[in-house]
Amino acid sequence: MEVVYIRCSTPDQEPQLQLNDINLDLKPSIEALILKENISAWKEKTERPEFKRLEKLIRENKVKTLYVWNIDRIYRNRKKLVAFFALCKIYKVKVRSYCQKWLDGLYHTPEPFDEIIMDLFISLLGWIAESESNDKSSRIKMAIRKKNNTTYSYKGNLWGRKPFPTNTINRVLELHQNGLSIREIAKNVTVYDKNNNGRVISKSAVHKILCLNSTKNFS
Repeated sequence: MEVVYIRCSTPDQEPQLQLNDINLDLKPSIEALILKENISAWKEKTERPEFKRLEKLIRENKVKTLYVWNIDRIYRNRKKLVAFFALCKIYKVKVRSYCQKWLDGLYHTPEPFDEIIMDLFISLLGWIAESESNDKSSRIKMAIRKKNNTTYSYKGNLWGRKPFPTNTINRVLELHQNGLSIREIAKNVTVYDKNNNGRVISKSAVHKILCLNSTKNFS
């Protein structure tokens, strides 16, 4: 089986852009299973359902080739990235990356140098991805300012996600008062981005709204 794994770090990013590039590497005759998710790969306890599905398929020996846009879409953590490639090596899964096409050449390296070179390059890429992520985090921390428990950019603009509209908050509180669970509320409330694209609200957002408005006796 050929599998395409696409990951964006935030819900605002569009996975289709990665897929468009990967399709350039896929032969027209290849029918691939496409796994998409919008979620960070850095935090320790982040649940990635589609990635878990991918790992399960690999362990079931059902994956022949895995296509990704960039290796850091798998993991930005060096140790986790190396461990994933070790898993792929055990089950003889070839990983092809749109941004790291030189990976294809490593699979043709004669033994025993193939494993040595592959392990070296994957470790190196893991270090780079992890370093870039840490640098980005450091730059963000340097650019923000704290004042009265509120975070601002260095230009004085309010930092972070915009608060939900009042009608969204009221809808969440109304459904909660009617006895719906957080999961049920999330399925019944739609939020819109700046381009007026709608999506259901996340369970964490529902929980946050309820916590921030607990003084209104809706708990």
